[in-house]
Amino acid sequence: MRLTVLALIAGLLPGAAPARDLGFVTSQNGNAVSVIDLETAGIMATVPLPGAPAPVAYDAAADRAYVIAADTGRLWVLDSAGQILKQRDLGQGAFGLATGPQGAVYVADWFRGRLSRLGPDLQPVWQSDTGAAPAGVAVDQAGDLIAVAERDDNSIAIFRAVDGQLLHRVATAGDHPFAVTFHAGVLYSADVQSDLLSVIDPVAGRLIAQIATGSHPYGIAFAGGRGFVTNQYAGSVTIFDPATRTVLTERPVGDYPEGIAPLPDGSGVIVANWDSDTAVILDAGSLSIRAQIDLPPGPRAFGMFTGRQAGP
Repeated sequence: MRLTVLALIAGLLPGAAPARDLGFVTSQNGNAVSVIDLETAGIMATVPLPGAPAPVAYDAAADRAYVIAADTGRLWVLDSAGQILKQRDLGQGAFGLATGPQGAVYVADWFRGRLSRLGPDLQPVWQSDTGAAPAGVAVDQAGDLIAVAERDDNSIAIFRAVDGQLLHRVATAGDHPFAVTFHAGVLYSADVQSDLLSVIDPVAGRLIAQIATGSHPYGIAFAGGRGFVTNQYAGSVTIFDPATRTVLTERPVGDYPEGIAPLPDGSGVIVANWDSDTAVILDAGSLSIRAQIDLPPGPRAFGMFTGRQAGP
């Protein structure tokens, strides 16, 4: 009984609040970032950021969100309350964004054809050349491999995280790969102009399958044992079985869906709808929409923008 009472008292002390499941949704047209409590679907903070913020990555272990302004290339670092902690000008062209262990931040430069690893101080650790127009960036589960979608070369480059060494360059099944995502040891790219997902073995460095999507696939996420792909032109999400690589169904979610990320508990995904100015939470089991959240204009949220805060 005494332990229970002490635990209750400790839970009420400052700094002992339970960890939350959070999402950071960038609104490019509205020049803002919305911090969302994913359990209540409530907006905790709306942070004005100039320069058309679009790419975003949330490092839940460090409770830091990274956002790039697409028009200027300025990188912003926010905490879960929406407070701006740091910023650095990376120059126009900085776009693809991902985080890794030990505070690593990976940024692809669209104009210069370059991937950079930044440290917690936002200073370069290494830089490596990529193919033309590098877009999405993804880090594997162990933090050892970094994948970059080389949009204009129709390829995916895979680098070693520790030193930026190029390990593989793999031609995609379709044209203009944009988003990349690792799942269960496999790498997926959304090939926008061909309405396909490319499925890649990142260790062997080879294409192993392709999956049909709706019109203009953009983002990829996994939840509840299923894969989800946003289809910009179709206003829908394609749902597929990653084990058999077969399409299960397609579900309408809103106008021009772009960013998508899993809920931290694996029960669903959150989708940012650019033209609807909304985000929706889609249940991974029933495929019903649990909640719709109104957002500033042009929500995009390109990157892994969800996570569970580290506990107190």
